[in-house]
Amino acid sequence: MTLGIRPEGHDENPSITFYEAVGGHDTFVKLVDVFYRGVADDPVLKPMYPEEDLGPAKERLTLFLEQYWGGPTTYSETRGHPRLRQRHFPFHVNPDARDRWLRHMRTAVDELGLAPLHEETLWDYLQRAAHAMVNTFEETPS
Repeated sequence: MTLGIRPEGHDENPSITFYEAVGGHDTFVKLVDVFYRGVADDPVLKPMYPEEDLGPAKERLTLFLEQYWGGPTTYSETRGHPRLRQRHFPFHVNPDARDRWLRHMRTAVDELGLAPLHEETLWDYLQRAAHAMVNTFEETPS
């Protein structure tokens, strides 16, 4: 995503990506680390992760978000097309799971301390993505 922003002293670069504008790799690593700190203790979300160690999931989400926002294309190079709904279909993603996901992500976004426009842009996308992943309205299975 290109923002059409000219960084001070960089007139030769007419625009920068959202990824660059918010701080690049370090920002997305922090976002994902804080998010998964919440997921690790969540009784509904944690069981959805097949690996006991959340490290691989952290890496996948970081790579996906970086690519989506104009950073490196490593996600597609290593995993192919994101196919978010298809990849999440095997999991029981109901409104409760969505809301828990958003609660942990809200904490993570807040810790970034982004400029208001950047925070609003990121949060809008995350909300839309979370709502799109809902694939059932049934209660969480016991």
